[in-house]
Amino acid sequence: MHRIPLRGLVVASIAVVFSIPAVGAQEAGAADAAPPLASGTVFDDRDGDGKRGDGEPGLPGIAVSNGREVVQTGADGHWELPYDDDTIFFVIKPRGWAPPVNDDQIPQFYYIHKPEGSPPYKRYLGVGPTGPLPTSIDFPLREQDEPDTFKAIFFGDPQPASIDEVDYIAHDVIPELIGTEAKFGVTLGDIMFDRLELFEPSNANLALIGIPWYNVVGNHDLNFESEDDAGSDETFHRFFGPNYYSFDYGPTHFIVLDDVEWGVVQRNGHRSYRGGLDADQLAFVANDLALVPEEKLIVLLMHIPLTKVGNRGELYRLIEERPYTLSISGHEHWHAHQYIDASDGWRGAEPHHHIINVTVSGTWWKGNKDEAGVPHATMRDGAPNGYSVVTFDGTGHTMDFKAARQPAGYQLSVRAPDSVEAGKSGETPVYVNVFNGSERSVVKMRIDRGDWTVLDKVLEADPFYVETRDREIAAAPESKRQLSAPIPSPHLWKGQLPADLTVGSHLIEIEGTDAYGRPHKGYRVLRVTSP
Repeated sequence: MHRIPLRGLVVASIAVVFSIPAVGAQEAGAADAAPPLASGTVFDDRDGDGKRGDGEPGLPGIAVSNGREVVQTGADGHWELPYDDDTIFFVIKPRGWAPPVNDDQIPQFYYIHKPEGSPPYKRYLGVGPTGPLPTSIDFPLREQDEPDTFKAIFFGDPQPASIDEVDYIAHDVIPELIGTEAKFGVTLGDIMFDRLELFEPSNANLALIGIPWYNVVGNHDLNFESEDDAGSDETFHRFFGPNYYSFDYGPTHFIVLDDVEWGVVQRNGHRSYRGGLDADQLAFVANDLALVPEEKLIVLLMHIPLTKVGNRGELYRLIEERPYTLSISGHEHWHAHQYIDASDGWRGAEPHHHIINVTVSGTWWKGNKDEAGVPHATMRDGAPNGYSVVTFDGTGHTMDFKAARQPAGYQLSVRAPDSVEAGKSGETPVYVNVFNGSERSVVKMRIDRGDWTVLDKVLEADPFYVETRDREIAAAPESKRQLSAPIPSPHLWKGQLPADLTVGSHLIEIEGTDAYGRPHKGYRVLRVTSP
């Protein structure tokens, strides 16, 4: 894929609020008489220079949006859309075509119209003045092969609060991703931990992976000087573009959402955030989906989990009649598969599959440092920090949990004591944490290759995490970087050792299936001692 300079085609974007109703998907050339219209062309950038030249035809039937309305280009690649002085235009990447990327591998599919620029925030700059609207806003695309089956990488909450933590990311996950087969990556929000000046070095590091990288805005990626939600995203726009948008890859349609509403005044008078989607964004989703065939898999990407979005029912109404949907979020710093059904207001024929993604930062880069100088950062559910790799295959998908700097086969942990006295083994529990497990998993245990017994799924804190946290706090009680309190793990199973274990060494063998029914193995050695 080719590159263009950051300030070549695109600057950044901001959400749009029009005083006109949503008009739905429409053909290029259809115009509302009230607002002014911007126009341009989507074209085949055959020489890869980002500029339309001779012999580079317009592309028909390509969707373009202003953040609310969605139109399709005409036979000559031309489009028109209403705008005001705070509007972003973006092309919705179709299958088999790619926008340029900048030096940080961030796709450049958008154009900001903000003549006066962002408000003069003191700490972090927003978008600079963009000047008059161009006569023609042209979007370059180049052809690329996109198979039905492909992989994508998902980072939950890298969330560095210092340049040292940017370096943790560089050492913990980036090297093992060099040469990846994945076609693109996505960070699911909280790219930063409020320190927006670290966008630049973090983006440069991620670019070394060598694949296009999309970004979701999180509650720690905001410009907190803004008093309202619209202004809070302007520094994000400067680096990454629109705060919500969509694109196709292969047969899959991805919709990136901004479900962080900033500016909510609390009882103490301070501003904070909540999960929600504004009217323009919901209108965009409706208009976007109007052009997406029913047989496509729709994947929603967001920061705050879907069940914590206040007006999620409005979003449910837009997708629940479709046969193939999936959503992925971050935010929680634990990993889980949720199956949303009528108890949460979902009216679809089958439960909606929502994934809360493993986080790169684990417990916010807390915990003792290992031999590489990186905190172990175990998540609050007892699972290791890391990322996920999702294989999309037609209308289906499979998610692989990848623990940072661990073999791909490291998918579960077994917790049992090192030793137990003979006669007391029947009082001894065994805990199994299947990192990518769910309510649909089955976990079994056997001792010394005997008969299998099925373990019970429990909603408890992982004892390994609890013991690790207690030990580290006892060793450094004054530390400000103590592990956060555990949560009841959503993927923990429990069983009891047999009461008749004899003196000697015994092998505990575990087989547990993940959320996709795939079996994974784990082992632990136990010594039974004389009373």
